[in-house]
Amino acid sequence: QITFGSIFLGKVPVHEEVHRCAGQMYGYKGCIRDFQVNHRELFIIDEALGGRNVENCNVPICDYHPCHNGGTCTSDEEDWYCECPKLYTGKLCQFATCDENPCGNGATCFPKSRRDVVCLCPYGRSGILCSDAINITQPSFSGTDVFGYTSFLAYSTIPNITFYYEFRLKFQLANHHSALQDNLIFFTGQKGQGLNGDDFLELGLRNGRVVYSYNLGSGTATIISKPLDLSLNVHVIHLGRNLQKGWLKVDDQKNKTVTSPGRLVGLNVFSQFYLGGYHEYTPELLPKGPRFKNGFQGCIFDVQVRTSFSQGFESPGSPEGHPNSGRSVGQCKDSPCSLIKCRNGGKCIETGSSVYCDCLTGWKGAFCTETVSVCEPEHDPPHLCQQGSTCVPLPNGYTCHCPLGTTGTYCEQG
Repeated sequence: QITFGSIFLGKVPVHEEVHRCAGQMYGYKGCIRDFQVNHRELFIIDEALGGRNVENCNVPICDYHPCHNGGTCTSDEEDWYCECPKLYTGKLCQFATCDENPCGNGATCFPKSRRDVVCLCPYGRSGILCSDAINITQPSFSGTDVFGYTSFLAYSTIPNITFYYEFRLKFQLANHHSALQDNLIFFTGQKGQGLNGDDFLELGLRNGRVVYSYNLGSGTATIISKPLDLSLNVHVIHLGRNLQKGWLKVDDQKNKTVTSPGRLVGLNVFSQFYLGGYHEYTPELLPKGPRFKNGFQGCIFDVQVRTSFSQGFESPGSPEGHPNSGRSVGQCKDSPCSLIKCRNGGKCIETGSSVYCDCLTGWKGAFCTETVSVCEPEHDPPHLCQQGSTCVPLPNGYTCHCPLGTTGTYCEQG
């Protein structure tokens, strides 16, 4: 092992010059780009304690695309830096908030800010870090959250629905506005999506009506119900198909029927059966025409299916009633926010079983208990230290430590 008091690049200072038998050591002439010690990268200019007769190399550094994670390299005659996309930091935009994922039990980690994360909990888990187990008998779905994810359950492929099926289910709306607009209730497709020409089966809500669609490969058949009676607390749906003919009954409305176009009579779907939303929710992957933009908002329960008129109804899944996976699904009428106490004016936000604290300006952390430093990106207003300099907080305000070659209060002068 070798211990260094100091590390010098290029040439040691005059009073510490080393002479060898073969002659005097001369300083290096040229460009040094990357410098690592024990696998840690040292930024040659930014982290230097001092220097002399050092100029920027004329190599166009941005030609080497040094910025990671979609960062944009900007350079002038004297310096270069990476403009990082949201949620990435570091000289090279190499650090992301979820790199050190604190979420447990297979949760989906999403960066809430450059310092804090939100854990989107898998099926059966709840809490800030998804560490709490919950028993779900009536699933509650939260639609599409502010991060673009939907809550959903995914069951194994329902077998033997090629020529005949019947579904029964009940649902309860979270509200009478957004929950009625354009929301998916369930979906299964030929390849896990509903692109042109793919077989699919789909149910959803649009403008206060139930929309049921299927495609056997030769065109889409669609039934649209009358507007829902919003005085009802729980709504009941019964739908089915026999070869080309389909039917839909909603609450006490009259039964409506449709016949699919073309000559094909079999529904060929091999994907999982998705309830409430979709795994990677991209509406463009769902069928054209009845394409739904959001996940369901409310409770869906007592879902049952049969694939023969002579057999009884069963719950989807293998074993029966058990989903393969899910995300941000809670228990109907339960509120995970009842167990969370956000501090300093923070507001508890729940999306199904997932929960987090939305902090007021100046606060951060899982429970909004940490102050935001004046030098952190989240601080409002932001500090004025120029790119490449280091912001250092003081008891009253901050100061800027400038890299070699710059000066001024904010390192704005060359």
